[in-house]
Formats: sequence, structure tokens, C-alpha cells
Amino acid sequence: MRAFTLALAALCIPTFATAADQALIDAAKREGEAVWYTTQIIDQFARPAAEAFQKKYGVKVTPVRADNAQISFRVLNEGAAGKLQADVIDGTAASTALQKAGFIMKWQPDSAARLAPEHRDRNGYWTATNLYIMTPGFNTSLVPKGTEPKTFADLLDPKWKGKMAWSAPSSTYQTANFVGLVLADMGEQKGRDYLAKLGKQSIYEVNGSARQVLDLTIAGEYPLALMIFNHHTVISAAQGAPSHWIAMQPALATLSIVSVTQGGPHPNAGKLFVDYLVSTEGQKLFAEAGYIPVDPDTPPKNPELRPDGKTFRAIAMNPEELQDNLAYWKKTYDEYFR
Repeated sequence: MRAFTLALAALCIPTFATAADQALIDAAKREGEAVWYTTQIIDQFARPAAEAFQKKYGVKVTPVRADNAQISFRVLNEGAAGKLQADVIDGTAASTALQKAGFIMKWQPDSAARLAPEHRDRNGYWTATNLYIMTPGFNTSLVPKGTEPKTFADLLDPKWKGKMAWSAPSSTYQTANFVGLVLADMGEQKGRDYLAKLGKQSIYEVNGSARQVLDLTIAGEYPLALMIFNHHTVISAAQGAPSHWIAMQPALATLSIVSVTQGGPHPNAGKLFVDYLVSTEGQKLFAEAGYIPVDPDTPPKNPELRPDGKTFRAIAMNPEELQDNLAYWKKTYDEYFR
């Protein structure tokens, strides 16, 4: 496994604007629509992005919300039956397994050339659209600011036993990714020693996404949520929710990547939509929605969300690393938390 510290310096590269090729636009308009299997929150980003794209190009996009595991399962089953429905998929790791199965097209938009090398697949199968920074979050009505745990060691305090929650492994990969984060930061033996202690803290498993875990925390079901997206707490807090995130270091930085499927019914519309998400216009939509864009010239609304490698450090893992180590991390998780 390879991990590296996320630094904004890697984002500071020369940029330029590109426009979609007219031949692609014409072909997409003839197809008229695209189906998008997405991990993005529907009301927060997916639906507004689809509507903005349709307004610009006159091509309809239908977003279908699912988590990474569900997207992989659906595409594999549809593809095996010769009835693939999705034209575009996104997520943190789904496309790597689907690529091996032959259901991902080797294609990237021209607009991806302005992104940092680590934000586009060197083999051409995916392009990143936004960063996910995984941290703990908490309910500020139940845990007053200043009293929250600030380090991994703090999570072992007996006062947090039975008061933390995260997504069940059957729902998302986030618990397995937490294992990977701990092992990458602490090393194999010290990491396992830590996981053994944390496993005694009676962490609740929620059958739902990281967003759903945070929603339950906001509702008062749990004081602390582990492995949630830090930008989600900011979005909720802006709407009046008792929500805040913890800059516990290191955080885990992963990429949301987007790909065009191989064998989908609307390949040109899919390509045009991917080009739109990666374009400067699409990246601004991510920022406006409160997300963390990968475009070096499009800062997030809240700059503190993006690790700078100095005051806020993260360990970054690319989709291939996540996929290649997933089985081992899941097995390790089961050893200490089941």
C-alpha cells in the first residue's frame, strides 16, 4: 500500500480552459439523454448539476443515487445481462473493479488536462471531480465545541464508549478505509494495537451512507460520527443544524472519480456530461454546492476544508489503492469490530 501526504502545492499547476468539441455536442444531442449512477447527494449536487447541464446543452441527465458497492453491483449485473443502463458512474472506487470487468470506457475529457496528474487516471479510465476529506463530526448540542475528541487517542477515552457511530461495512467502504488510514499512519503493529483498543468502544454500525450517519448524529441519535465528509457538516451547519467537524490528523483524502461506461446506451451524452463536470463551469457548481473541487483555480467555499499539509494534514489514497487493499482492510475490520 502506498500513501502520501496531500499538499496543495500539487494543485498549483498552469491551467487553461477548453470547450467541448462541437461534434461531441451534436452527437450527444442526437442521443438526447444520459443516465448517471452517482454517489453524490441528489438535492445537494446531482439534481442541480443535471439541470444546469440540460439547460446548457438540451440533453437530459437522469441521476440515480447509490453508494459505491451498489453501483458496482448494478453495473456488473446489468453488463452481464447485456442490458447496461448507466452511461456515467462516479464514486471513490467503483470504477476500478468495473474497469477490470470491461465496463469502463478508456476516455477522458480534454478539460482534464489542466488537472494535477494525481487527479486523472494515467491509463485514461477516470477523471476526478472533487475531493472527499473523511473526518469525525459531532452534534454540537450534545458535545459542546471545545469538548470534542481531537486526536485518535482521544477516541479511546471511556467517556466516548457507546457514543460513536459509522457506516456498516455492508453499506459503504468507509470503515475499511478507516482501517487503512490507521495502518498507513501508525504502521502495522501499532495500528493493530490501536484498532484492538478502539474495537472495545462499542461503535454503532449504521446501515447507510456517511451522510446518513451524520444526519442521525444531527438528529441526536449519536454524539459522534466517524468517517464522515467534512464538507457535509459545513453544509448542514449553514442550514442551522448542530453540526461541526473535527480536524483530526491525519484525515483521509479520497477522490470522487467519474467515468463513462463501456456499452452504455448513450456514450456521447455520457462523454459530454463528464466533460461538463470536469470543466471550469462544472467545478464551480461543486464549489457552490459546498463541495471541494479538484480544479486548482476553483477554491471551496470554506478553504479550511481542504488540507494544506501544514496545519491540517491528510493521507491521500487513490482509487486503485483503495480497491487493491479493500479485502485486507475489511478482514482486519472484522477482527476488531465484529
